[in-house]
Amino acid sequence: MKIKGEEEEDLSKSMEGLQVDKSLSSANFKRKPVIIIVVGMAGIGKTTFLNRLVYHTQVSNLRGYVVNLDPAVMTLPFGANIDIRDTVRYKEVMKQYNLGPNGGILTSLNLFATTFNDVISIIEGRADQLDYVLVDTPGQIEIFTWSASGSIITEAFASTFPTVITYVVDTPRSASPATFMCNMLYACSILYKTRLPLVLAFNKTDVAQHQFALEMRPRIASHRIATP
Repeated sequence: MKIKGEEEEDLSKSMEGLQVDKSLSSANFKRKPVIIIVVGMAGIGKTTFLNRLVYHTQVSNLRGYVVNLDPAVMTLPFGANIDIRDTVRYKEVMKQYNLGPNGGILTSLNLFATTFNDVISIIEGRADQLDYVLVDTPGQIEIFTWSASGSIITEAFASTFPTVITYVVDTPRSASPATFMCNMLYACSILYKTRLPLVLAFNKTDVAQHQFALEMRPRIASHRIATP
């Protein structure tokens, strides 16, 4: 198990790795923040993970900006600069369209996506003052695999800012090979759908070791080579 100092060092290196090399980037991306969209299944700790990123930006004197896209979350452990709940009332959407919880979340995102240009404009207006924009998302993974709102949001970000997808994996639940491969398939689906850089983040490694995931990598690579 890693001690806190080692965890902070690993996180710092990971964040540095997401920075754009300005000598290689286009003029359009210079002096613009990196967008980090945190996605994953429900209940795996996306919001807790993002809270840690927010804390890291604060203690490292990095200029962060937080966007919450989860309309059903009750409370957030961090302050959100842009919050979907200020625009779309999740429970009212459920009542108006006679939807269940999942349908309400998807419809809320669809409604919010119609005005997402306003979000981009707000961030553009502060771009030279920011290093990172951290985006929290709902646990409905289908938003980023087939929903129109997921495509609109990711394309809007990627067309304006350097953008990275962080796919959070629940390490204890992924100890089963079947569950692990399901997670990898979802991650690949999002990778090829968005065509954006994707980082796998294995969460809750203080509860379960992630060594099995490292051992699975050669097998996944062999499968890719063998697949026509």
